Amino acid sequence: MEVVRNVYREDHEQFRTTVRRFLERECLPRQESWLADGIVDRETWLKAGREGLLGTSLPEEYGGGGGDFGHAAIIAEEMADVGVSVSFGLHSDIVAPYIARLGTEEQKQRWLPGVCAGETILAVAITEPGGGSDVKACRTTAVRDGDEWVINGSKTFISNGFISDMVMVICKTDPAAGAKGVSLIMVETNRAGFRRGRKLHKVGQPAADTAELFFDNVRVPASNLLGEVNQGFGYLMQELAQERLIIALYAAVALERLLGITVDYVKERKAFGGTIWDFQNTRFKLADAKAHAVAIRTMVDYYLGEHLRRKLTVNEAAIAKMHATETLWKCLDDMVQLHGGYGYMLEYPIARAFTDYRVSRVVGGANEVMRDLIARKL
Repeated sequence: MEVVRNVYREDHEQFRTTVRRFLERECLPRQESWLADGIVDRETWLKAGREGLLGTSLPEEYGGGGGDFGHAAIIAEEMADVGVSVSFGLHSDIVAPYIARLGTEEQKQRWLPGVCAGETILAVAITEPGGGSDVKACRTTAVRDGDEWVINGSKTFISNGFISDMVMVICKTDPAAGAKGVSLIMVETNRAGFRRGRKLHKVGQPAADTAELFFDNVRVPASNLLGEVNQGFGYLMQELAQERLIIALYAAVALERLLGITVDYVKERKAFGGTIWDFQNTRFKLADAKAHAVAIRTMVDYYLGEHLRRKLTVNEAAIAKMHATETLWKCLDDMVQLHGGYGYMLEYPIARAFTDYRVSRVVGGANEVMRDLIARKL
């Protein structure tokens, strides 16, 4: 039997209809041009703001939707189901919550209305050329000089790096203190000394612009510090659970969508006097994928319900992210194989998914880091 989903309320499902219509009307027709250009046009961001698709869980007094994480999850699910790649989730549900939770009233009034309107596009700069998932090894520094912070360093693999107007930069404010010397500082991209490097050419997700960022004596007001100085590592650990749950949500929906695509393909594809579906190996592979899809959906919905009750732990989010993405990849590899040579052609959705979703085992913390987090609790 199919999984009966009861994690969402009626208002969530009504919002799903709004999201689906927007994606089909505004995003699907532009998808090919985004893939060619390597970036999503700003007009789509502004339209998403007008439709209430940005900052859905942010308070209404700052221009947000006043909803909860369920509304954000609906957007993530619908994007994965439609096959559209836009970094609304990174902007609204990964970076903006730091401002909403840690920001002063002045900071929230100054930044969040533009964020919710799509006028100020957000990015987060954690990864450095030599650091990978190791936040403690951050080498970008921020030194206090009077009423300003002076930032020097470089970041890489930054999603929204090319289009962003404001970046939450992870800096070392006490280089000798390791994890206890990390701070979060908001940097407007029009500041002197800030420079974008080359747009990085990824294996997949070409429309999600990714860039190198450089900071050469970039001066920002002291008031751009988020939260307390040297407390950034703890803030990151608290918020990363939501990011990892979002990745698991994408994986759950993607697996369901790609399974449907593959079943349709093998039932139509003729071979050796029948169809690919007629081979027992095909049916067994897809039966396994179906069982995995049901298991992942059940797990992710349970953790989604826990997060809506603000009970999701860092360990649980690591389990969801690691297991969902590893399972998606195993099943996706089998489904590419069932497509034969066509599975390697980018005009087929399965090939595009093969390149797009490989990174899910890396982003949000590599799955090896997830395993380490899980093992600490054993």
